[in-house]
Amino acid sequence: MTNTAQHSLHSGFGPGSTAAEVLDGIDLAGRTAIVTGGYSGLGIETVDALVGAGARVTVPARRPDVARAALDARGLGAVAVEELDLADLASVRAFADRFLATGRSVDILINNAAIMAAPEARVGDGWESQFATNHLGHYALTNLLWPALAAHGGARVVALSSTGHKLSGIRFDDPQFRAGYDKWVAYGQAKTANSLFAVQLDLLGAPQGVRAFAVHPGGIMTDLQRHLPRAEMVASGWITEDGVVNPRFKSPAQGAATSTWAATSPLLAGRGGVYCEDCDIAEATVPDGPDARVSGVNAHAIDPDAAAWLWAYSARLTGINAFA
Repeated sequence: MTNTAQHSLHSGFGPGSTAAEVLDGIDLAGRTAIVTGGYSGLGIETVDALVGAGARVTVPARRPDVARAALDARGLGAVAVEELDLADLASVRAFADRFLATGRSVDILINNAAIMAAPEARVGDGWESQFATNHLGHYALTNLLWPALAAHGGARVVALSSTGHKLSGIRFDDPQFRAGYDKWVAYGQAKTANSLFAVQLDLLGAPQGVRAFAVHPGGIMTDLQRHLPRAEMVASGWITEDGVVNPRFKSPAQGAATSTWAATSPLLAGRGGVYCEDCDIAEATVPDGPDARVSGVNAHAIDPDAAAWLWAYSARLTGINAFA
């Protein structure tokens, strides 16, 4: 089994499509979805669209009371909320154990939660926090939920990556930043890890009918920017001095569209292991091309050897591997 070629399918959707539009006509009744971080930003838009299509959704959250209030305010009272801290492997294991005890299968797992450009912090066994939260926590969660994902075949796992992956490949010699920390390089490595995770999971899971996808949602102003000083966002051109958001940014509903497309599109049946953007499979980045920084996927983020290395490294760090 090999990953799908990294080429557009001409899906008919694009950067302006919303999550609800992508799901129009798709019936998810009887399907179960889990969306990490599904109570704010892109996450709650994703949950809203999935519920609208009939899915039964669970939102794991580090602050369940905050998640419950946000979902209720959105009219999503039927969505289940469970405690989960991705930076704490004991918490991840406890959530997975509780879910598996219900005997329910998982049809859609969207690993949406993330932190970005955070100050240096250590979690677990001294792991760099962006790598640990964005990648290792989701790696552990997916592996621990594997019996539910593989139960009936046809499940999809979506890992949220970003054009941030272009900032750094995997730092094989120092993935935990022992020799100096840079918040953007750390974010870049974590987003590359999200993409490589999908590559390797797809190879391992496809024989059991489980396919995996990485997605770039687009630039969106959400709580993800909470660690960024306003002056830095102004200097980057994300907002003006008056707080006006750059018009190239998507709305949260548009930003959630590629996740829901990857999780449900009939066009992706029998496909997987690819990086998607704007509700389609992305093309490989043309090095030094005019759009190299803002679109496409860099070779280091879909490299099968790097993906295999990262999986083995993650298994060693966490002690978790559903395929061992």
